[in-house]
Amino acid sequence: MITFFDFDKRPQGRDGQFIDVTTSSEHFRAFVPSPLPPHPPIDMRHIQPLLERANQALGRLDGVSSLLPDIDSFLYMHIRKEALLSSQIEGTQSSLSEIVQAEIGDRSYLMSDDVREVLNYVTAANEGLRLIRSGLPFSIRLVKSIHKQLFASGRGSEKQPGEFRTSQNWIAGSRPGNAIYVPPPPEYVVSLMSELESYYHDFQDQESVLILIGVIHAQFETIHPFLDGNGRSGRMLISLLLCLNEILREPLLYPSLYLKANRNKYYKLLQRVRLHGDWESWLAFYLEGIYETANAAIETITKLMRLFSNDRERIRQANPNTGTPEKVLEIFQRYPVSNASMIAESLQASKPTIRRAIGRLEEQNILTEITGRRRSRIYVYSEYLDILEQGTEPIR
Repeated sequence: MITFFDFDKRPQGRDGQFIDVTTSSEHFRAFVPSPLPPHPPIDMRHIQPLLERANQALGRLDGVSSLLPDIDSFLYMHIRKEALLSSQIEGTQSSLSEIVQAEIGDRSYLMSDDVREVLNYVTAANEGLRLIRSGLPFSIRLVKSIHKQLFASGRGSEKQPGEFRTSQNWIAGSRPGNAIYVPPPPEYVVSLMSELESYYHDFQDQESVLILIGVIHAQFETIHPFLDGNGRSGRMLISLLLCLNEILREPLLYPSLYLKANRNKYYKLLQRVRLHGDWESWLAFYLEGIYETANAAIETITKLMRLFSNDRERIRQANPNTGTPEKVLEIFQRYPVSNASMIAESLQASKPTIRRAIGRLEEQNILTEITGRRRSRIYVYSEYLDILEQGTEPIR
């Protein structure tokens, strides 16, 4: 039994309301957030400088990305790193190398639930980007579409993928009665998500779109509309909304490294928004994360451009009479873990030719063989992967 209230006449204060819920086994209180926008309005005095700094960092990131010779190569691995980090926040234990090895068919990783979870995230992010580029606005349809891909297979695929929950969920604890946070009862989810969609489309201040995205993320996590995968879906929406609002031309900013490093504060501040209406502390933290993440992406792009340039020059000096090793390097710039068969097919060259080129790159310590096998050998562009793997150590 749920003690209902008049949903459309909720008080306009910042604090939400608790709903008494009684089941056959226990009594607990679920939380229903206040409608948006926050009232009284967000105090921008201390937030405005952080907003301006974050916007400037995003502008620099967008500019630096235009210098990349092949933006698709960078995005291919960048989105996989975000997928890994976002999944690690939820407890997944896998590495970037394992993810890429699974994608090239290494059976020792293909059947791992942790790896499959990350690959589903990659598929979901790409689907979300495809939808917004085809003209789909922020909407319940967009949110459900990316969630459906998140649980297309593997762990969690039985938990209503792509559908709002029809039963109660909770955060931390063994049941709602001892949980740290109990989201709204399922009867409220559709109305709350419809409100969130309307708030987004009613927002008028284009100079404060980053604030809009931060508020959307916090409210989404508070509603927790799905049985599982709410954290990953909500973090993915930050990147997608940056592209949808043309703050970034490409999905270059992913916040999960910052949120992983500060996950206790992340959860604490979301809870303060719910219980105390403290939007200012949450938004200050979130904008700092945007700033740090944008600068980290700029640094990564700069390091990779320098690495590619230096290695290309080394290859040209060591192999002046053949361009095959340089062409092989170009493949590894897109797929830093690969094998001779894939490269031969991509370059339409014979396997012996590719193996000789790979051997030359091994001699220059550019590529490293990682299986120790005589057949079906896998090679990694070591320094490239080292740059990308910074911060991706599993949470223990």
